[in-house]
Amino acid sequence: MYKFWESIKKEYYLLVNDKTGLTLMFIMPLLLVLIVTVIQDSAFRMVNDNMISMLVANHDKGDKGEELEKMLGSSGMFGITNGTWAPEELNELVRNGEALTGLYIPESFSDELSTNTEQLSNLILANMGLGESDGNSLSGPGSVIFFNDAALQENYVLSITNVIRTHLSVIEVRQMLGTMYNQLGVEEIPEEVETAMLSGGIQIQRYSSAETLPTPNSTQHNVPAWTVFAMFFMVISLGTNLVLEKAGGSFLRLKAMPSSIAIVMLSKQVVYVLVGVLQVSFIFGIAWLVFPWLGLPRLTLAESNVTGLLLVVLMSSFSAVSYSLMLGAIARTQEQSNGFGAISVIIFAAIGGIWVPSFVMPEFLRLLSQLSPLHWCLESFYVLFLRGGDWAGLAKPLYILLIFSLICQFISYVKLRRDQLI
Repeated sequence: MYKFWESIKKEYYLLVNDKTGLTLMFIMPLLLVLIVTVIQDSAFRMVNDNMISMLVANHDKGDKGEELEKMLGSSGMFGITNGTWAPEELNELVRNGEALTGLYIPESFSDELSTNTEQLSNLILANMGLGESDGNSLSGPGSVIFFNDAALQENYVLSITNVIRTHLSVIEVRQMLGTMYNQLGVEEIPEEVETAMLSGGIQIQRYSSAETLPTPNSTQHNVPAWTVFAMFFMVISLGTNLVLEKAGGSFLRLKAMPSSIAIVMLSKQVVYVLVGVLQVSFIFGIAWLVFPWLGLPRLTLAESNVTGLLLVVLMSSFSAVSYSLMLGAIARTQEQSNGFGAISVIIFAAIGGIWVPSFVMPEFLRLLSQLSPLHWCLESFYVLFLRGGDWAGLAKPLYILLIFSLICQFISYVKLRRDQLI
């Protein structure tokens, strides 16, 4: 036991004197967490808090164009600016960035809507035996012209047009009901009928288990992501440490001494696993205490499964240590260890969902991300922070991380054994 503690003290002093490694493991990820979270939080606020700018040119001679305009304005989704632009002028304004969207309502909008709803109501009543059809085909309700900035993504444009189409449908249904009741000799639509027709139908009930869970935000993604990134960047310090000891003959001297190499290797892993735990405590603590003072969302910790959180932190740290040991065992020079270690961690981060969530990646990259240990570390944190933290959800990522760590440990042992260092 005495030899074990002496070995740990030696590793501790080596680590403390490695200023570059400490900077990469603590200061760099903290700066990344702050900068990236501020940027993404600003983007989220812009999307969620700001309304979509829309230029509306209402040339309608009736009242339906004004009704549509009021409905769009009261929806809370659009910031309406009125004008008397022609379609070409409206298109030019949107194309030049004056607004994200534009809507042109033609002069005949109300007339065409009335004509179509009258024809449709006549057809319905005729089929019911309550009137006669004029034999003419439906002329169609007319159209409005929608313009959008070319920078808007297609799915975003589709959402906007669906909102406009919904408001148009409400106006058309109300107009058709009025026409039908007038033809039946009723001057006004009964209020309960209008309400039932416009608000009835199958309702969408949203169920989410997130009612008692933190709302996903920029902090919930970036803090665990860059903390995992920091853990694996211990490859610079630990990998270099192992390479220098191999080059300096430390392993050969240990073989001639009564001290066990197993104790030395175990002490390295214990020290660096604790470093990983300190990284998590440091960055998570900053995100919990300091972020609200900077106007950023506070990191909500997984209080429902504290044991799971500790296990995830330890397993993530152990995975990073095992990978660092493997690279240190394989590399022959410090430059090889640092260069390949840093590049490989960056690649793992890129495909593992650290920089951008994996669900927005193409299908082949999502499959490739399964090979990244950083992906499974991040997935385990997601289970804790965003999916309730149940053990069933944690089982798969923790199992994969354990297998990855054991493979790295085995490769390290085989390489050191083949080089006759142990």
